[in-house]
Amino acid sequence: MSTDVTAFVVQRNGRTATAAELAPLAFAGYAHFTALQVRGGRVRGLDLHLERLRTASVELFGRALPDDRVRSWLRSALESGPADLSLTATVFSPAGEFTRGDGEGAPELLVRTRPPASAPEGPLALAPVVHERVLPAVKHVGEVAKTYYLRRAVAEGFDDAVFVDRRGRLGEGTIWNLAFWDGEAVVWPEAAVLGGTTMGIVRRQLERLGVPQRDQEITLDELPGLAGAVVMNSWTPGVAVHRIGSVPLPAAPSFVELLHRAYRAEPLTSP
Repeated sequence: MSTDVTAFVVQRNGRTATAAELAPLAFAGYAHFTALQVRGGRVRGLDLHLERLRTASVELFGRALPDDRVRSWLRSALESGPADLSLTATVFSPAGEFTRGDGEGAPELLVRTRPPASAPEGPLALAPVVHERVLPAVKHVGEVAKTYYLRRAVAEGFDDAVFVDRRGRLGEGTIWNLAFWDGEAVVWPEAAVLGGTTMGIVRRQLERLGVPQRDQEITLDELPGLAGAVVMNSWTPGVAVHRIGSVPLPAAPSFVELLHRAYRAEPLTSP
């Protein structure tokens, strides 16, 4: 793995971003992004990342960049870097935030590459907190609550936090999707959450493998009836969760391995 920072880039619309271009963006919070892991110059679920950027752009800006242009700029960012890395693609408007958006131009793309990321080993203990994200279906920037609740959970002896909505339903973690196991099927919590790209990969590969799965509202009171739990994001398709609040959860190593097997079944593709 390369540790040479010169091997990584920050590009705006396919070319090296200047300090003058980055300065206003460093203080802006009206944008959205997708994060992915590149291995051997290729990624899993590229179609899901493109769909995420496209849908969120229409929601925030009323228009989206063409997929072929996004792919071209992703390739440009990968050309000078190592084969394995982390990549974040952020879509923003030059008009910035706190503007009416009248006559807003086409959105632009900021791409940053960094060393490849890996997930915590686990198992994790999660602190439940009552919180509902604004525009939960959009992976937008500037969410202070995610870091705030993570740090508060750690201060209380947990590894991270998990969000519970006003109806008492478990939804998602700070930067994670949740998945549960009932002994026979994968159970996805039904709530207003961000559908992760890794979650999308796992869901379609589980379907291909013929593994039962369903969406279900899950409360803290219902946790004792479940046989396992994990969190997942772009780093990993599954890290075991052994406790949510005061409720212990079984280790379920076969469940974790099933999710990893489903994820590995997704082909790697080039942008």
